[in-house]
Amino acid sequence: MKSAVIRANERKLLLMAALVLLCTVGYLLLEVNLANPRLLAYAMKLRVPKVVVMLITAFTIGGASIVFQSVINNTIVTPCLLGMNSLYTLIHTAVVFFLGSGSLIAVNANLAFGVDIVLMGLVATVTYSWIFQKTKHNVLYVLLVGTVLTSFFGSLQSTITRVMDPNEYDALLTTLVASFSNINSEIVLFAVVLLAGVTFAIRKELALLDVLTLGKAQAINLGVDYDRCIRRLLLGVTLYIAVATAMVGPISFLGLIVANLSRQLLKTYRHSQLILGSALFGMIVLVGGQLLVEHVVSYTVPISVFITVGGGLYFLYLLLTRKKV
Repeated sequence: MKSAVIRANERKLLLMAALVLLCTVGYLLLEVNLANPRLLAYAMKLRVPKVVVMLITAFTIGGASIVFQSVINNTIVTPCLLGMNSLYTLIHTAVVFFLGSGSLIAVNANLAFGVDIVLMGLVATVTYSWIFQKTKHNVLYVLLVGTVLTSFFGSLQSTITRVMDPNEYDALLTTLVASFSNINSEIVLFAVVLLAGVTFAIRKELALLDVLTLGKAQAINLGVDYDRCIRRLLLGVTLYIAVATAMVGPISFLGLIVANLSRQLLKTYRHSQLILGSALFGMIVLVGGQLLVEHVVSYTVPISVFITVGGGLYFLYLLLTRKKV
């Protein structure tokens, strides 16, 4: 028999799924001439890839944020502390600075995506696996190293931009802001395959999340290889964020927003529901937000600006409410 809380959460998740469907249909069909098959086909050719990318991004960032917060045992942290956003901006800045904005890597979306994934994946795998072992599997040290790397990558990127040609810098700025325009369908397919592979690789660890959050001693007593699970989950989170960032650019506060909204709405420790709720919240924020960006503010402000401002305010709210407790 399911408890009343589980049944209530299932109803909430169904309602959120309906809202995602409503936002998606609204984004696809708003201001589209349905009577003209050619115009309809042209509109779908432009909008469907954007929607797919937004849904994938919401799923990766939302799910990774819940897992990361559970691993760190802190609900006001975000996976961007692992340094992938800063590494992304550094990679693109270095490419434009050393090779030029007209180079093959800068122009070819497939090649740029491949370079981002390879470099971020290597940094994540080598750095965090090594650090995790050297610190005797201390998660807080890994978080500290991620914070230091974020500052380090940001400092390097800032130094390069100071000596960069102004024209090249103008060309660079468009790639450093999260955008859902000009989506490459080949990148979407590759990203889905990569995410599916990562999910399959850590499927057993994801199933143990409810046990891992009980604490290291309790998890070990229940027969869980705690250190191995945490290491694989951290690598999985980093690769998820790397894929999302490589697809659309850095969106720093999205994970913080959707993960905490999911926890506050569902009020459960079941990670299957929390991850799904966080992903659905992300889809509502991204698809609904992009709908407003395109049809209300007419592209004058990118969605990443709204998310950053809203996320910053929400972060302050979380800090203040924590102090009152």
